[in-house]
Amino acid sequence: MPEGKTRIVFLCTDSRYSRMMYHGLAPHAQVAAIIVETPVSLARLARRRMEKLGLMATMGQILFIACNKLLARFSAKRIRELISAYGLDDAPLPEDRVIPVDTVNSHRTIALLRELAPQAVVVNGTRIISREVLDAIEVPFLNTHMGITPRYRGVHGGYWAIANDDRENCGVTVHLVDAGIDTGGVLYQGIIEVDEKDDFNTYPLHQIAKAIPLMQSALEDVRAHNLRTVPGVFPSRLWHHPTLFEYLRNRLLLAAK
Repeated sequence: MPEGKTRIVFLCTDSRYSRMMYHGLAPHAQVAAIIVETPVSLARLARRRMEKLGLMATMGQILFIACNKLLARFSAKRIRELISAYGLDDAPLPEDRVIPVDTVNSHRTIALLRELAPQAVVVNGTRIISREVLDAIEVPFLNTHMGITPRYRGVHGGYWAIANDDRENCGVTVHLVDAGIDTGGVLYQGIIEVDEKDDFNTYPLHQIAKAIPLMQSALEDVRAHNLRTVPGVFPSRLWHHPTLFEYLRNRLLLAAK
């Protein structure tokens, strides 16, 4: 193993933010492999949400997701500016290190983790990881969450902090993974600053840029056998996608774009 580098497995979906995190960590870690899971289908996600949230809330979320595809076009220039300003790299993942799996919770994933024997598993963008996978090897699983936990668990934590006029808790968390939803012990947290040029589609770029050096620090802690948790920010709450109505209301009344 290269001296001073933590051996990791990167467990992710192939998203823009996973690619940015990988390229941010690659010079600082020994990446044994990139295990990439197939994303959950939109139809399956919709069924799960209807079971948890009901038909009306789920339909409102789907309408917002559809409308946001159009809104994202207006964010394209700002996105390019932030990628350049932060020096982020969203180039494709290196094919020679990618190992595809149907789901992060498969027996193949468990076998790969045991075979690769990393010192840590870095997670980005996967579905909830089962206890069976988490217990497969005795190393920490480290995740980047786009929000301050446990106050903003779930999705779009930066957006919800702004919508709640809670900018002092608009940020990102690097935490240990457990079987819950963003409930693992907090390792590092950082607050971001956004301005009037930012919106729903650009907040995550500020967050991933803040998160990369925090994850680098967590991996250094793993190498030095000095991984320690710190208190999170309460109260704890699980947040979901905004519905189209919620987004329009927050934009008109609270300037949360």
